Amino acid sequence: MGALHKKVELIANVAIILVAIMIGAVLVQRYFFPGSTQPSQTVATGSKVSLPGVEWTKNGKTLLVALQVGCRFCSESAQFYQRLVQTADSKGVKVVAVLPQLPTESKDYLRTLAIPINDVRQASLASLSVSGTPTLILVNEKGEVAGVWVGKLPVDKEAEVLSQL
Repeated sequence: MGALHKKVELIANVAIILVAIMIGAVLVQRYFFPGSTQPSQTVATGSKVSLPGVEWTKNGKTLLVALQVGCRFCSESAQFYQRLVQTADSKGVKVVAVLPQLPTESKDYLRTLAIPINDVRQASLASLSVSGTPTLILVNEKGEVAGVWVGKLPVDKEAEVLSQL
């Protein structure tokens, strides 16, 4: 009985070690190489954008600000978006906030962050080919993407966005 007990214990220990190694490998791949596990869906420069109710030809340049209620990076970027809206207004660029939540919830969220965007639309992020928030999409008067910026932007990228308005 002692020999059988030792064999079962050895097999159980080996199985535990193998499972721990597999879990460790998955965690390392997911957290250190996040791009390798899921294909990124990003709107491409030059592609057409469709957003119901927005007439690109009337707007001239339009900046779509894709956010999501509860997004940490959206909240952390609020001061930049406040400046962005002011700059866009002074340059005659229309700013449209696009969130997947209901418009009332989205407006409350923008009000909480003190981002003064009046035109708030509800649309799925996938309909804009956006895979993550925040995402900024600059659209020309033909409805074509002129620029895309994803995530919380470093200072140099913030300056790039402001210069392209």
